[in-house]
Amino acid sequence: MIKKIFKSYDYSLIIAIILLSLFGLVMIYSASMASAVQRYDVPSDYFYQKQKIYLIVSSLFFITAAIFPYKIMKSTKFLLPMVIFSIVALLGLFAFGQVRGNAQSWYDLGFISIQPAEFIKVFVIIYLAAVYAKKQEYINKFNHGVLPPLAYLVIVCGLIAFQPDFGTAIIICLIAGTIILTSGMNLKNIFKLILLGMILMSPVIIALQDEIFSEKRKERFTVLSDPFADELNSGFHLANSYIAIGSGGVNGLGLGKSIQKLGYLPESHTDFIMAVIAEELGIWGVGFVIISIAYIVLRGIHLGLRCKDPFGSLLAIGISSMLGIQSFINLAGVSGIIPLTGVPLPFVSYGGSSLLQLAISTGILVNVSMFVKYESKYKQSQPEKQRKVTHQEGNLYTFRS
Repeated sequence: MIKKIFKSYDYSLIIAIILLSLFGLVMIYSASMASAVQRYDVPSDYFYQKQKIYLIVSSLFFITAAIFPYKIMKSTKFLLPMVIFSIVALLGLFAFGQVRGNAQSWYDLGFISIQPAEFIKVFVIIYLAAVYAKKQEYINKFNHGVLPPLAYLVIVCGLIAFQPDFGTAIIICLIAGTIILTSGMNLKNIFKLILLGMILMSPVIIALQDEIFSEKRKERFTVLSDPFADELNSGFHLANSYIAIGSGGVNGLGLGKSIQKLGYLPESHTDFIMAVIAEELGIWGVGFVIISIAYIVLRGIHLGLRCKDPFGSLLAIGISSMLGIQSFINLAGVSGIIPLTGVPLPFVSYGGSSLLQLAISTGILVNVSMFVKYESKYKQSQPEKQRKVTHQEGNLYTFRS
């Protein structure tokens, strides 16, 4: 039994996650060496050492999530404490949270800073996947099958928006939208949800209009056309990102030889780590990251389509969409396609909360893949074996007669 379970794990998916995480660890050391000393007045390997600890701890959570049967998570005994904990954690930020990046969204525990919104992403995926899987028989009854699960989504996104952290709130809504689109409900109800969402968002936008439409946020859009027009102010981040990407060319300058990370490129080990990768390793480094992330995302979507269990299918699609959405936002921001939002690149950017959440999420994805392969390979073969035994017994009985 145990041997069959271990044979059923998707080791190509596990290897892709491990390689991407280790690659990220190397690039964090390279990207943060100068800023650690110059900007933060800490040893050059400070962020590397911290990320290494985060990676070790996250590995334990990954293994636990990969072993823990995902089907248990759809029970009320699991979902109710998760919902209560997440709401309490977000409410607590308004009293005990630390402000970073103009948002009161962090708990400073001394040895680590935790951003609850990162974990809300996976909580929303688990909750919506579990509830919509249970409601499959009446998924198209708007008042009974569609609306109730969204109360949790509205509450958590509202609390995150009031931190204010609009970027994370939008990402969570996009992830939820992917689960809703693939849940089986008809287009009529989806259009109703879009209309209802617009109505519910209107008072939030009005209440926070000064923050949403501030001059600083408007500059993020206007700078996209020509960051070099104001490269010392509003265009500083994007202009230096362009210079880093352009300097790398095809083959890059070589590992550790980035010029832009020497004080020119802000947040070189977090938001703009891909710019450093492009400068040092060229198209080969960028290609490795994009191909690795794309493999994990597409593998997860393929898994969701193969999974016969609605809960497992929605889990796989939700986790894959989260990875894809975050990766697109980071890469598009660094390359000037969309405004910068401060979203980390999965498995590559520095950050304990992000890495821990990703480890749990992909661990669940690996667990779903194991169940899919195990059930398709071994459970389906059991009736065939039984039929073969019955046929042999019948032949034996005939011979004896």
